This record gives sequence, C-alpha cells and structure tokens, in this order.
Amino acid sequence: MKTYTSLIAFLFLCSLGNAEDWPSWRGADRTGISKETGLLQEWPEGGPQKVWSSTDAGMGYSGFSVVKGGLYTMGAFGKEERLLAFNATTGKQVWSLAVGDLLTNGWGDGPRMTPTVADGKVYALGGRGDLVCADARTGKKIWSVSLVSDLGGKVPGWGYTESVLVDEGRVICTPGGSKGALAALDADNGKLLWQSSEFTDAAQYSSPIVIENRGKRQYVQLVMKNVVGIDAKSGDLAWKSSWPGRTAVIPTPIHDDGKVFITSGYGVGCKLVSLESSGSKDVYDNKFMKNHHGGVIKLGDHLFGYSDQVGWVCMDFASGELLWNEKKALGKGAIAYADGRFYCQGESDGRIFLIEASTKGWKPRGQFTLNPQSKKRNPKGKVWTHPVISNGKMYLRDQEIVSCYNLKK
Repeated sequence: MKTYTSLIAFLFLCSLGNAEDWPSWRGADRTGISKETGLLQEWPEGGPQKVWSSTDAGMGYSGFSVVKGGLYTMGAFGKEERLLAFNATTGKQVWSLAVGDLLTNGWGDGPRMTPTVADGKVYALGGRGDLVCADARTGKKIWSVSLVSDLGGKVPGWGYTESVLVDEGRVICTPGGSKGALAALDADNGKLLWQSSEFTDAAQYSSPIVIENRGKRQYVQLVMKNVVGIDAKSGDLAWKSSWPGRTAVIPTPIHDDGKVFITSGYGVGCKLVSLESSGSKDVYDNKFMKNHHGGVIKLGDHLFGYSDQVGWVCMDFASGELLWNEKKALGKGAIAYADGRFYCQGESDGRIFLIEASTKGWKPRGQFTLNPQSKKRNPKGKVWTHPVISNGKMYLRDQEIVSCYNLKK
C-alpha cells in the first residue's frame, strides 16, 4: 500500500512538468548552470531549511536528475547496482531497478554516473558498463546493453563514470576500445547506430557534450590523450586535439562560440581549442585551472571552479588570464550555479558555501555543513556527488544519504 501511495503521488507530479527540471549531468545543456530565479541571495545562520533526508540511496557517488517531480540516481545494494526513483518533493522512494554487478573500488564501491532522463525514459550506466533504459514513471526496463561485451569496451580503473548523453534519438556513450571509443545507440531500443571506428582511444571518466560547429552537429569527448569532435550522424572523426592527460581525466568539456575548453588534474592544467575549418588550433595552455573532478562553470566570459594547488579560481575564458583565486576559505570541491550565486561544496568536510558570482573575488553569502553525513563511506572516499539545484530545491548526497534543501525566498 505504501508503494502504491508513493506511486500515485509521483504520477501526479509527473503530470505537472517544470521548466526548471534538471534532466542530465550538469543540467539540460551540461553547463552546470541552473536557470532558477527567486532563490535566497543570502543564507541564514545554519544554511537554508532542510526539507527532507533519505537514507535509501545505497552506496556510491551517483548524482541526480530531477524531472517532473521525480529524482533519479543510482546506488549499490549488496553485490548489485540499482537505478532509483524518488519523489523529489517528499524523498520517498518510488521504484528501483537492478542495473548490474557491483563495481568494487579502493575509493568506494558502487556507481558514479548521473542518470539521464529524456522523452519519458531514464538511462543509467553502471560502474561495470551495464547501460539500461527504463520507463521513467514505472521503472520497467525497456532495454539494456553492455559497453564491454556488446560494444568492445574495457572497464576503466575506477569504473565507468560517464553520464550518457541523449540527443535527437541517440544515446551517446563511451565504451572505448578498438571497435570505436564512442557509440551511438537508438534511444528507443538500444540498437547500435554507429561506433567511431576512426577514434579508438580507451575510455576515461569525462561525459560528452553536443555542439554545433560550422553548421554540423558534433559530440565532443575528452579522454586521456585527446579531445575530439565526432559527427553526430555518421560517427566520423571531425577533429582531434592532443592532451597530456595523466592518471585520470574527468571534467566535462565546455563549448562556446567555436571554442572548446578542457581541463584535468594531476598537475596537467587546461587549454582552449579553437575549431577551425581545417580542424582545431590551440589558443592557450596553462596551469591556472587544474580541475580534478569538481567541475568548471563558464558564466558570461569567465570560468569558475576549483584548481589543485591554486584554490577556487576565476579566469578569463578567451585569454586564460587568472582574475582571482581563494585558497583559505574552502578546500577542494564541486561547484554549481543558480540565480547569481555559486554553490561550492567542500569534499573533505561537506561544507557548502554560497558565494556571489563575481569577477572581483570570493564573496561569501552564507555557509553550512552537510548533516547528516555517511558513517558507511569508504575511509578513502569523500563528499564527491555534485550539488544539484532544481525547482527551488538543492539536492546533496553523501553515499546512502540524500538531503533536500529549500532555496526559495
């Protein structure tokens, strides 16, 4: 009866819809920018009001998609990874679906990716490469594909962490390997449409984006030694630029007006690539932004995020000039944006800072510490799930614990 009641409430919310939904990793356009307005510009002492907490998310670092009143994420339960749907308003679990075997890892077991919701379906990738498509309302599995056995991929050292892209009826994923590093599947049935035979690098941990380049639709993906553009319809290699990745390459590429920005940690740095008629050309390459995995956001003409050894950074997108950095206020972490404010989350202590989106320096407008935090987290793991802002709420996670906060004025 409890499950039935939760389902009825969830289906009611599904009928409403909202322009401030967050259907994928880093939002609808994968920029990390929410279009929310009317949010608190300063927080009271102790932070915004908590609406609910749930301890039913399972283990892992999976992020959130929020669509039509449903919150979607993944979690590990025993030896199994599952795709989960919650009522985003109440925190009650609506359904759960088995995805695949558990990814085990020294930094913490379980799934890492954010589900993608499109056209009434939800797509989720397990740490071992099991990709499933399910009905977003009921959780009924529609199809599944293995990036390893079906697409010739190899599980990366820290597991598959990519959040698959759904675009124009195609599911874009990165199995890596000799059959083609990128693959496009039919979003309705999972059938293979193409695999990038000219681009066969191993998979890393970044998630692809879609761009329009000189009138052609392309998918941009970053791996260890290259960033590439792949033709959306054919899977052909459109352009490629080399990258000196080291150990792990994680952050999502950023595109604007024919320019692609990439960055990675382990001392590597960042660069801006200009897409030319003849291919690609490097604009600059520096170490002001060495983002490990907390994400970078382009707001206006500037980039914001955490850089290893440098701290929280603001730099000019076009020139690569460093405008300011802040090392003392908050340690390494993840970033999100909404309504003139950045939400900066410290990975080591779970502190959340609200700062003014300014090119003039770090300007705090409130802070609090995520509570409760998981007592089950691997000792080597940290608070790594990125904050999500959707429909006036902020969603945070530490392993099995999901918390929801009210951000409305």
